[in-house]
Amino acid sequence: MHKIIALWAIPRSTSTAFEHMMKQRGDLDCLHEPFGQAWYQGEEPMWPRFPEGGETISGLSLESVWEDIQARAEKGPVFIKDFPHYINHMWDAEFLSHFTHAFLIRNPAKTITSMYDKWPDFDELEIGFPEQRALFDLLTAIQGNTPFVIDSDDLLENPAAVTKAFCEAVDIPFIEEALTWEARNDPSAHSWCEGGAFHTNLAKSTGLRPQKRKYVSLDNTPRRVQRIYHRMMPHYLHVHKHRLRLPQSEMV
Repeated sequence: MHKIIALWAIPRSTSTAFEHMMKQRGDLDCLHEPFGQAWYQGEEPMWPRFPEGGETISGLSLESVWEDIQARAEKGPVFIKDFPHYINHMWDAEFLSHFTHAFLIRNPAKTITSMYDKWPDFDELEIGFPEQRALFDLLTAIQGNTPFVIDSDDLLENPAAVTKAFCEAVDIPFIEEALTWEARNDPSAHSWCEGGAFHTNLAKSTGLRPQKRKYVSLDNTPRRVQRIYHRMMPHYLHVHKHRLRLPQSEMV
């Protein structure tokens, strides 16, 4: 079986932009949240807000997704971007041994305000910070060392240097040309979700380019959203301690 690189992220963490960059390489079979589609739309959906009588996709399950990923890996190397909370009941040493693991984290203030903007009635169980931390700790215990961690702010400030470090960590060549692409102006092209509302900015983008670090406020969000932020922050900070730190010479 060929390498299966897994980028374990949380929603609204620039992970789809990173995934799109990986697609530009041309040497990986890239999958967009394959477990997520089954979690939301499979025959036995685990989405906490699944509507009574809602439509499901026949034959789609977390197990069928995993079988498909393994079949793809028999043909060539695979890259998946997905969220740990979709499959936390599947974690065991044997399952996790099939992946080359990396993590993409983001400050909860940015993730949660973005989630609220796009999906105001989101459920806390759809955020995923506790599960991301739990998987990070489990892999640390199994492997005896901490997995590779990228912080979204660092990625956006220094996309080339951070991506190069990622490639070295997962043992694939760095292809600088993959950092740029032509705008597609079709948000739905980046997701299996109908409409693609989460990816309008990505559809207009032309690459991962250096951006100044920005800060957001939760002052104008409901108390519910602010409470979720405060509950998620310790999980983020726990993993954040182990993030990639670039040498000063590589900082933009």
